[in-house]
Amino acid sequence: MLNIALFGPPGAGKGTQSEFLIKKYNLFYISTGDLLRKEMSEKSELGMMAQNVIAAGGLVSDEIIVQIIEKTITSHPESNGFLFDGFPRTQIQAYILVGLMIKLNTSLNCLINLDVPEKVSITRLLNRGKTSGRSDDNEKVIRNRLNEYHEKTLAVLQFFKERGKYREVQGAQSIEKVQKDIQTIINEELSKSLLNIVLFGYPGSGRGSQGRALAEKYNLEYVATGPMLDQEIKKKSALGKSIKDHYNNGQLVPDEIVVKLIEKKLENTQNTKGFIFKGFPRTLVQSYILDGLLKKHGTAISQIIEIEVPTLELIKRLNTRSKTKRCMPYDTSTSKIVKRLQEHKLKTVPVIEKYNQIHEVIKINGEESFEDVFQNLSYEIENRFKNM
Repeated sequence: MLNIALFGPPGAGKGTQSEFLIKKYNLFYISTGDLLRKEMSEKSELGMMAQNVIAAGGLVSDEIIVQIIEKTITSHPESNGFLFDGFPRTQIQAYILVGLMIKLNTSLNCLINLDVPEKVSITRLLNRGKTSGRSDDNEKVIRNRLNEYHEKTLAVLQFFKERGKYREVQGAQSIEKVQKDIQTIINEELSKSLLNIVLFGYPGSGRGSQGRALAEKYNLEYVATGPMLDQEIKKKSALGKSIKDHYNNGQLVPDEIVVKLIEKKLENTQNTKGFIFKGFPRTLVQSYILDGLLKKHGTAISQIIEIEVPTLELIKRLNTRSKTKRCMPYDTSTSKIVKRLQEHKLKTVPVIEKYNQIHEVIKINGEESFEDVFQNLSYEIENRFKNM
């Protein structure tokens, strides 16, 4: 979910940028003024409470406003997120918004402030006044509005700066340039929200089948080094030729080549909710490489899952697989199967132990049916999505 607060003084161009963001990212627009008018026109309980306060010459309380916002958010589960315009206006409202987001199992990604010099704001609003017919688009009123804005919002901006949520865009630029700068910020925020899963398990544990099924269900990009290497060979690229040479010489494909393919995947994949890695990392060195690659792209590992299957069951499964079209090079004899299992124990188990100290590896019983294992994996992934 993408939740953005858009700030800027009168004349900063928030309306124009809001229209773009709503369409581009399927966000629901939240303006407290609009929401209050809607509730009052529908004569809802909250709307009538607000109307009574306004009729008495008072200001609608934060208690009423936050209930209306919560009602709006929970009523639009189809949205990819929410764009807040004009809220929070005070430091108290900033605390309220953070608390509300926690209650709804989400958070504000960032506050984007369209910074515009006062002279530019005044010029823009005076020009607007020539065609808008608005009585408040005169210099005296405009200056008062700007002063009020800066007095009220200074504490709010500082609140989000202290929490690392503040982002700034120069609003005096062209509409297109402002739009581009905002997109850059949002793309960075989206990359932080990716769900990146590393799926571990001994050969024969079902990682490949489960990984592909999970990727399809949750719109995750499935990253498996074997298929990526084979695909490069089929393309007959220079990289594919190098991979084939290593295969022909009985050598392991070096990390430099594997890393290039993974990075290419990270760079060229769009509209995904994250990645599910199978077969990488296999070694401690590769684990550090993966951490570095993800950090370079502004994201990180979200969840580590290991599918556990007893050794005798693994040997039985791999022996059965050796008689099918899905046979792998290490399936062709019992000695090769045992050697591959030993290699996993020596090289990959230390990686799992390392990650367990950092992320807490989730263990899934892989002896059950495919459907049961898939259901248990899905349960863990959905829990992770909720907590992101």
